[in-house]
Amino acid sequence: MSHSSIWTNKAALRGLLALAMITVFVWSGCPSDTPDPPGPLEQVLFATPSDSSVACFRIPAIESMNGVLLAAIDERVPSCADLRGNRDINILLRRSSDGGQTWTEPERVIDYPDGVSASDPSFIVDRVRGRVFLMANVMDLDKAPNRYRFHVLFSDDAGTSWSEPQDITEELTPPAWKDDFMFVTSGRGTQASDGTLLHTLVNLERGVHVLASTDSGATWFLTPSPVTPGDESKIVELPDGSWMVNSRVAGAGHRWVHQSNDRGASWQSRPESTLVDPAVNASLIWLGPNLVYTGAHHPTDRENLVLRISEDEGLTWSKGEVIEAGSAAYVSSTSLDESTIALFYERAGYTENVFKRLHISNP
Repeated sequence: MSHSSIWTNKAALRGLLALAMITVFVWSGCPSDTPDPPGPLEQVLFATPSDSSVACFRIPAIESMNGVLLAAIDERVPSCADLRGNRDINILLRRSSDGGQTWTEPERVIDYPDGVSASDPSFIVDRVRGRVFLMANVMDLDKAPNRYRFHVLFSDDAGTSWSEPQDITEELTPPAWKDDFMFVTSGRGTQASDGTLLHTLVNLERGVHVLASTDSGATWFLTPSPVTPGDESKIVELPDGSWMVNSRVAGAGHRWVHQSNDRGASWQSRPESTLVDPAVNASLIWLGPNLVYTGAHHPTDRENLVLRISEDEGLTWSKGEVIEAGSAAYVSSTSLDESTIALFYERAGYTENVFKRLHISNP
């Protein structure tokens, strides 16, 4: 496993959008015992280099652990093509210990030989054990083209060092699935109140399945019943212990919501017309007592990134505030405290991947 640093654009600050319910705060460059002054915090963490050494950086994932922010992404070297059409995709990581003001140089946490690509990073934090997992979809384009593998590695020091990747494909999926179009959703999973680690695995032929571990990641399994319709999805646990899956659906123009009261044995599904969506990977997290959804608010085009808040466990949503009015696609988010959210998203036609830190008041 290589951990070499790569070229990256310097962080850039942009103007603060006039948001009615969102105030953005900046973290100062030096530690201080006094509160940081209010102001914008926005940084481009990865951008397409002008020398064409990397075709693009795509598929952002962000998580926070022990005061450290972790931002992972695809380094797509020869082209911007996805896993099935790209011989060289690596997973890069940057870390911040000061709330996103400064970041480490990028390092390759997964870098396989030519012809074996790793894509779609996602995090799951086991806050009981103090371990963060990083998952990736992997393909050997020479030996097994179009066959998806699932690799997982972990860190016990908030992303400073990582274990060797483990292949859990056979553990998760039956042999009949080997040629299916399937992948773990990028971004992040979650941990339930009983310690169960939860994520989503999409099989475009067989539905969205909840991926879980009840032994702190020693073993992984899929829950018995899939949800449909669905594609890339996010899962959260509700206060009553039930699970909610929020899914993109091709051609629908909006999200779908699925809820299980029996740990994935059965599901109740409904369209969520309020959450307009062009079929793109979005974000759903808890921020204090509220759910926060962030996604491209357009029925067909990946643009107009909007943040919305629900005070009633996803039954209704606030009108929402625009985070990025123009081109915006995949987005990942994590909470820093009960009123502060960190966003990491694609914009400008996949040429920039932006970090934003937002303080959110109640709707």
